[in-house]
Amino acid sequence: MRTRAAVAVQAGKPLEIMEVNLAGPKAGEVLVEIKATGICHTDEFTLSGADPEGLFPAILGHEGAGVVVEVGPGVTSVKPGDHVIPLYTPECRACPSCLSQKTNLCTSIRATQGQGLMPDGTSRFSTLDGDPILHYMGCSTFSNYTVLPEIAVAKVREDAPFDKICYIGCGVTTGIGAVINTAKVEIGAKAVVFGLGGIGLNVIQGLRLAGADMIIGVDLNPAKVPMAERFG
Repeated sequence: MRTRAAVAVQAGKPLEIMEVNLAGPKAGEVLVEIKATGICHTDEFTLSGADPEGLFPAILGHEGAGVVVEVGPGVTSVKPGDHVIPLYTPECRACPSCLSQKTNLCTSIRATQGQGLMPDGTSRFSTLDGDPILHYMGCSTFSNYTVLPEIAVAKVREDAPFDKICYIGCGVTTGIGAVINTAKVEIGAKAVVFGLGGIGLNVIQGLRLAGADMIIGVDLNPAKVPMAERFG
């Protein structure tokens, strides 16, 4: 099929809106229509050319939300019509990393994801001339349609607004995960959060969920105080 995408053709150059070819999902893969996408600083970092792992041409974007259009053979966790968000750090729950609780290093994904490829070592995107275009962080949400491994999508409620939930796949999970999984904050803890941007706000939310007694937010911009108070 053909789809429109914002393609990072070259480091340091603006994204180019163009039609690209997108192959359908293979076994264990899912075709998703992206309804909304966030823009993360990591996307800009890669596009700038400062990212040593950046590869081009590629379709960036890793904060998204959409609807399953088609599933490949063997897919059981989602079906066409399901609302989903992509996950750039999925877990297969079967590889040595996942079984040793190092799910962020899932070898079913990591070996090829950093190369801009699907787990089988190929890309589903290509130019209209047939030249490969790389995936990005396993998601490529800067495309109207994208193909992802089944383990890289999470089903969500159908009444959840796409323009809100698209942020969950990165900013929310990064902030809350830092509190719960990395810092392992305990009930009654006291914490200081430096920087009240998207991730900082979700660190505050995570601290509240973890039962912290005192949460202090620090930022140079006083306009961020009301939102920080809403988050916890």
